[in-house]
Amino acid sequence: MKDKVTKVIEKIKPMLAADGGSVELVGVDEKTGVVTVRLTGACGCCPHATMTLQNVVERMIKEEVPEVKAVTVG
Repeated sequence: MKDKVTKVIEKIKPMLAADGGSVELVGVDEKTGVVTVRLTGACGCCPHATMTLQNVVERMIKEEVPEVKAVTVG
């Protein structure tokens, strides 16, 4: 599952980089289906970071890796 999530994150990075930000994978809990990421660069301090996490990062990961139940920031 971690490899699948990593591939999706690599697809997301260029979209966030266009706005000066990025995303890093912190961890994957395969038992609970929870993925932990870190938003960096402009995304790390942006007031819209929560929207980016939910509407871009979490949505894309869940679409491509259905066993993921949630994405959190850590």
